Formats: sequence, structure tokens, C-alpha cells
Amino acid sequence: QVQLVESGGGLVQAGGSLRLSCAASGRTFSNYAMGWFRRVPGKEREFVARISRSGGTTYYADSVKGRFTISRDNAKNTAYLQMDNLKPEDTAVYYCAADHLDWGGRQKISEYEYWGQGTQVTVSS
Repeated sequence: QVQLVESGGGLVQAGGSLRLSCAASGRTFSNYAMGWFRRVPGKEREFVARISRSGGTTYYADSVKGRFTISRDNAKNTAYLQMDNLKPEDTAVYYCAADHLDWGGRQKISEYEYWGQGTQVTVSS
């Protein structure tokens, strides 16, 4: 089992920045690729970003490319999502997730075994 806890959400004005953290415990963090997803009420959860086990490879949804940066610190068992130039349409609950397979840019919800509880991000216009 891997337990994931997100933090860092909040209210920010458009154009501002937030950094989300995902603290992991349980099994060896570096054995998992990590992803970030988000869910807007009334819509399905969508892929935001993914990082490989080593941190050497990253993938992004087109909607956040160039504005969001995913990273990880395996010594601290933590993954991050730096969000810059935030837009009102980025408002959502953000979830981190762990995938034991380190295969490319997996983006399907079903491909991730463990999930955090989510953290709310609200961007005002």
C-alpha cells in the first residue's frame, strides 16, 4: 500500500502561482511513477502531468504545457506540481496518484493504483 497526501491548494488570482505537494508513505516511493490529475465538478477526472520513477522524464496535458512543472524528490518521498500563470479554468480538485509501471506517458485513471484525497485549487478572475 502507498498512502498519498496532497497539500498546497488554495485560492489565487489569475496569473498567480501555487505549488502542490504530494507526500507518500508506505512502499518505496521511487518504485512508482507519479501523476497529477484534476476534476472539475460535473466532469471526469483528467490527466495533468506525469513523472517517471527517476524524475528524468515528464509528460503534460496540452492545456498546462509551459505553465505547470511536475517534479519529485525521492529522498523526501514527495512529488510536486508547480503551477504558474494560473487561469480560472484551472480551478479544480487536484489529485496525485502512483503507478508502479514506468512505461511512457500513461494517462488513464485506471493505470494508477493509489490516489490521494485531493486538494482544492481555486483561481479567481
